[in-house]
Amino acid sequence: MANHKHTHEKGHDHSHGHAHGVIDPSIVSHERGLWAVKWSFIGLMITAVLQVAVVIISHSVALLADTIHNFGDAATAIPLGIAFMFARLKPSRRFTYGYGRIEDLAGVAVVLLILFSAIVAGYEAIQRFIHPQPVHYLWAVALASLISFIGNEAVAIFRIKVGKEIGSAALIADGYHARVDGVTSLAVLLGAIGVWLGFPLADPIIGLLITAAIFFIVWDSAKAVFVRMLDGVEPGILEEIEHAVGHVPGVKNIGEIRARWIGHKLYAEINIAVRSNASVSEGHEIAKEVSHQVLHHVPQLGNAVIHIDPEDKSGEEYHRHVHDGC
Repeated sequence: MANHKHTHEKGHDHSHGHAHGVIDPSIVSHERGLWAVKWSFIGLMITAVLQVAVVIISHSVALLADTIHNFGDAATAIPLGIAFMFARLKPSRRFTYGYGRIEDLAGVAVVLLILFSAIVAGYEAIQRFIHPQPVHYLWAVALASLISFIGNEAVAIFRIKVGKEIGSAALIADGYHARVDGVTSLAVLLGAIGVWLGFPLADPIIGLLITAAIFFIVWDSAKAVFVRMLDGVEPGILEEIEHAVGHVPGVKNIGEIRARWIGHKLYAEINIAVRSNASVSEGHEIAKEVSHQVLHHVPQLGNAVIHIDPEDKSGEEYHRHVHDGC
């Protein structure tokens, strides 16, 4: 039996008969991503502007650093928004897989912005340690830090939740950045309390600790983003695909399974073997059911290519033999 490939796109075939509806789920996830980015930007800008007013009257260097963090976090909405807008474009003859990789590049931009925030935080902490400055209106600084913490934590929970829903490493990384800024805000509060108690070095000491925490987030976020750029996937995804294929009657053997992320969509190639005397029509139906099962087990699936071999000629060695003879 000749090898047969079956391609399944989310939003076609099986998805019309299920809760996915007639709208392509990938379009829904793009719209949700833009929605999350827009409201995160608005929330953080409001928080940062309120902080600027307190910085002007208090001359608090610690609060100034925290304000810089919030503006930096809000600025990450720009590359992320561009990424999601490009992802809405249809694939072309030149970019046959679409523009999802731009989201990965946006993830790199987010990591660089987090790194910049870490450098700024470290510089400000050292400066305050070497040259302590008096802080006025400590109650206003404390109130601004609490408002900043609440705002950042709300944005962090929001971004991480939506990022996990649509499988966006860039949006998740941005959410963790907002969480770090929230912790930085609490450090400003502790510093203000320390100054009030007569210990002016409290701010720079806490600032250095927060800088270390930001660098940790930089490392963690960079790993997540670059793993995806290098076509790395979480091991559990391949196991889930294999589990889904194992549910399909007629699949005699599961060969190679490959998967990669392009933006927040997962693209998979699955080699299966069916009985050697199966007809092309039977093989096609088995491939459709494999695609159906994988779609329901892996919600982020954007496309699955099913490669069918006869049972007596399955495996990569047969494919290599064919190529060698070309």
